Amino acid sequence: MEHEITGHGLKAYKIAKNSSISIWKKAKEIGIEILIIVFAVSLAAYFERWKEHNHEQSDAREFLLGLKTDLQHDITEMEADKESYRMSGRAFQYISTVPPGDSVRADSMRQYYRYINNYTGLIVNSGRYEGFKSSGKVMTIENKELQNDIMDLYQEDIPNLLASTNYYTRRKEALWDFVSQHKTRDKNGNPNIRQILEMDQAKNLGENLSFTDEIIERYDTAISKSKRIIGRIDEEYGPAAAH
Repeated sequence: MEHEITGHGLKAYKIAKNSSISIWKKAKEIGIEILIIVFAVSLAAYFERWKEHNHEQSDAREFLLGLKTDLQHDITEMEADKESYRMSGRAFQYISTVPPGDSVRADSMRQYYRYINNYTGLIVNSGRYEGFKSSGKVMTIENKELQNDIMDLYQEDIPNLLASTNYYTRRKEALWDFVSQHKTRDKNGNPNIRQILEMDQAKNLGENLSFTDEIIERYDTAISKSKRIIGRIDEEYGPAAAH
């Protein structure tokens, strides 16, 4: 294309220098050459934009199909996390409402101990999103509703969820700091965890930990948004598409 444009430019120059051609004929023929050059330049620019757009959409497709896989994994983890927080709330509700003078039952302790003792937090598969965002390519996603959902999920829903779970973890750490300070063992090496959890301060800490509704609600929001994004990606490329 560049060679042809140069050729037409040279031809126009030769016409302009040809003294045997009338000025009106020169103007006509030079005008034709200029029109050809303008058309060629416009066509070249169009094909360059078309090529760039196709490349952008190829990158966007690869990103979105990869994001779908990331979200599917995150949904699986979030569903499990949500159940853990539901059971944690139930466990601490039981502990904080044991009547004064009563004991934490051994069978209840066995049922709830893993939820009392564990720390649950979402490990987000966000590397793909962060890389795509940092490259400035998020705006190449042509479906604006899909684009907005993705931005909302990673910039609002997930940060809100992590803020709640991180705060809950800090509260649970305070409880286990208290347990560690008061933990002893009997002659058989068994720790006095049940007795510590019956103490008023432990019950107070447990009562605070029994409220997990906000966390569960934020998990539900993130799960719902993730599923909606997957649905929109399937609408764009089909549910069987692979990246």
